[in-house]
Amino acid sequence: MSGPDPAIAAVRTAVREFLASASPRDEVYVAVSGGADSLALTEATAFTGGRAGLKVCALVVDHGLQDGSAETAARAADTARELGADTAEVLKVRVEGAGGPEAAARRARYGALRSALPDGHGLVLLGHTLDDQAETVLLGLGRGSGPRSLAGMRPLDPPWGRPLLGVTRATTRRACAALGVDPWQDPHNADPRFTRVRLRTEVLPLLEEVLSGGVAASLARTAAQLREDTEALDTLAGEVHLRAFTGEGLDVSVLATEPPALRRRVLRRWLLDSGVRELTDAHLRSVDALVGNWRGQGGVWLPGDLVAKRAHGRLLLETPQSTT
Repeated sequence: MSGPDPAIAAVRTAVREFLASASPRDEVYVAVSGGADSLALTEATAFTGGRAGLKVCALVVDHGLQDGSAETAARAADTARELGADTAEVLKVRVEGAGGPEAAARRARYGALRSALPDGHGLVLLGHTLDDQAETVLLGLGRGSGPRSLAGMRPLDPPWGRPLLGVTRATTRRACAALGVDPWQDPHNADPRFTRVRLRTEVLPLLEEVLSGGVAASLARTAAQLREDTEALDTLAGEVHLRAFTGEGLDVSVLATEPPALRRRVLRRWLLDSGVRELTDAHLRSVDALVGNWRGQGGVWLPGDLVAKRAHGRLLLETPQSTT
């Protein structure tokens, strides 16, 4: 008796290994768009999760951005049930806000998925593949976002889980074909107005041609290596943060003895924990200069109408009113 199709087996294996390491308790959620990646993920989760006694719940987000989106979402939910999901729910969202339609849709989607979790806790599996990871690394490289961005997406970043980061998009398509499933083709995935689409259809194919193939896998491997380095440095930065934090600010004498790369990680954590948002590398380096290039300069203005300043051997974060 022959086993499952190799593509189906590859997706199931990736999901089984992920669930074994993530150890969800009673149920697991799967974000379903109706595309090949999410449908292959749904079938594999229902197959492996069901054997492990997990309830599998499909979540379909209807962004309402295209004609017939409600019908598309309902069809995706029906397909998820046919593939073995115990339940399937359609989440209607309103896409609005700054950053363009792609960013606004992403915020709305993640917000809806998080809100669907009971008490905000649980695990939502996302269908990001090795190809998506490669595109993410290229985006970070092009934007000069630093090693944290080049490290790509984490396999487990609660409440999000990404079991398929080692599986190619071509594999999920073959799995759907073997399952007899006809995935939905999102027209936005072929729209060159979106940067990620041009990376997928123009940049990566060119790199594959010039570098004789294997580029997507190499980029994903680089991301994994950088992620390990970043996590190690973050752990060290956490230890420095504990020694430097005074309750009101950071002790400059502790920070001054640390390498700049580690020091800036401490500063990043402190500023984010203090409520600074939209923190850029330029902001971070300006605050770091209060330690590593101190000349008695004034404070650094930060997003959220906050000011980082050095006083009495400490770094402090204040509102403009409190500095006057």
